[in-house]
Amino acid sequence: MRILLIEDDAKIASFVTKGLKAAGFAVDGAADGETGLHLALTEPYDAAIIDIMLPRRDGLSLIEEMRRENIKTPVIILSAKGSVDDRVKGLQTGGDDYLTKPFSFSELLARVQALIRRNSGASEPTRLSAGGVSMNLITRDVIRSGKRIELQPLEFALLAYLMRNAGRVVSKTMIMEHVWDYHFDPQTNVVESRIYRLREKIDKDYSQKLIHTVRGVGYVFKEAD
Repeated sequence: MRILLIEDDAKIASFVTKGLKAAGFAVDGAADGETGLHLALTEPYDAAIIDIMLPRRDGLSLIEEMRRENIKTPVIILSAKGSVDDRVKGLQTGGDDYLTKPFSFSELLARVQALIRRNSGASEPTRLSAGGVSMNLITRDVIRSGKRIELQPLEFALLAYLMRNAGRVVSKTMIMEHVWDYHFDPQTNVVESRIYRLREKIDKDYSQKLIHTVRGVGYVFKEAD
């Protein structure tokens, strides 16, 4: 899952970015409205967190432009402006949720997860299960055949993306777009490296392999035919 964070306060941006990455999200950041709008219009995101008071372009006009361009990325407005009028204006402009500063990260994370859940239409939002593997997206427990598996944040995000698309082939580009940030160099073999490490943890001790390579296309999470 890939999040766009548009926030000019460096401390808040760092705090939120670290928390989201620890929760398994890929995060792209922008410190001004024009840079943020460019990313919102050109990169695919599962959700965006946008401050209102930004240099170069304010958050509300940014969201308006996103909606005019038919960008449907769900948006959480993050603002120090907390009056009823401010919240109503933010939601009417095109925001999907509104959180006032100061805020708790746990609440922000819960709102991000809820927004992605509603947008995706997932029926079981807090847990993924496929091929005998269970992922709790809240507690971050990963279990296969009763055995707990410890994953690093990127490995967790990669497995979650594969399991959300269980049975469907996902390309390396798709994985990079949803698990890594836009600064990622597509020429490196970091995806292959992470897939290898994930297989070592998920498949190595089991006769039934779940993560398969589709040569020249990508990867698929499924039980063998």
